[in-house]
Amino acid sequence: MSLFTRKLRSLRKWHQVLYIYTKEFSTSKVMAKSKYEYVRTFEFEDRCLQNCWIVVRLDGRSFHRFTSSHKFEKPNDKRALELMNRSAAAVMEEFRDVSLAYGQSDEYSFILRKNTDLYNRRQAKIMSAINSIFSASYVYYWNTYFEDKKLIYPPSFDARVVLYPTDQNLRDYLSWRQADTHINNLYNTAFWGLISTKGLSNNEAEKILSGTVSAEKNEILFKECGTNYNNELPIYRKGTVLVRKLVNLPPSKSKKHVICPLHVDIIGDGFWEEYDEILSLKDLKLNKDFKPDETFYLVKRS
Repeated sequence: MSLFTRKLRSLRKWHQVLYIYTKEFSTSKVMAKSKYEYVRTFEFEDRCLQNCWIVVRLDGRSFHRFTSSHKFEKPNDKRALELMNRSAAAVMEEFRDVSLAYGQSDEYSFILRKNTDLYNRRQAKIMSAINSIFSASYVYYWNTYFEDKKLIYPPSFDARVVLYPTDQNLRDYLSWRQADTHINNLYNTAFWGLISTKGLSNNEAEKILSGTVSAEKNEILFKECGTNYNNELPIYRKGTVLVRKLVNLPPSKSKKHVICPLHVDIIGDGFWEEYDEILSLKDLKLNKDFKPDETFYLVKRS
């Protein structure tokens, strides 16, 4: 048998082997589909409308019981608020399309860029992913802020998605949440002030504050409790807004992406003029006024 004939036979055998493997692979793909796969047709695509701001708001579920069980300080526990902020920052670290977040008490709102294509804008995927990362982070970072308190049971948060078609709609939404922060905190500060300083019961304090407006609550706080509401910490009065910044962190000269908690007014124009890249969807600009001693969270997945 000539050398050419032997090589030809060998080549034919390899072709046969390749044919068998190709056939088995093709058959396995077909067999992977079962008669039960039709159930996928019951799923539906819940995609958010294009060119709309996507807002995911989380609210603590049964947090009155949770705060009582863990003996949070009244009317505000700064550690709890900072834990909420750290959990929200974890969400922003994971999802770059979350351009802004605002939180107060037991709630947090996450603003996704109007041009985001995260999860193909599927509402359920976006909402569940943000909720799970936030909730898991709350448990994960608990000991960082509550070193002397054991987590008795894990918290839970409900979530909803709301779409806002215009920049003004989005600003009005955030203004609503910050105004709500002021209303709730003023009431709670007066309520617990009357209880702690005057020794009133919950019902007695509630009766005194019933029907009062902001000016009257401020007067009650000042005269009855010796508290000037304007001297309360901004984190209590204004809530927290998380923004992204591009900064130079010493000793490295390279640019770093950080998330900074601010306790500022977001109802007026000042904030939106300073952070104009949020609404304009522009890239972050180098922030030359950043001070390394400010509180910030470094984004490792830049």
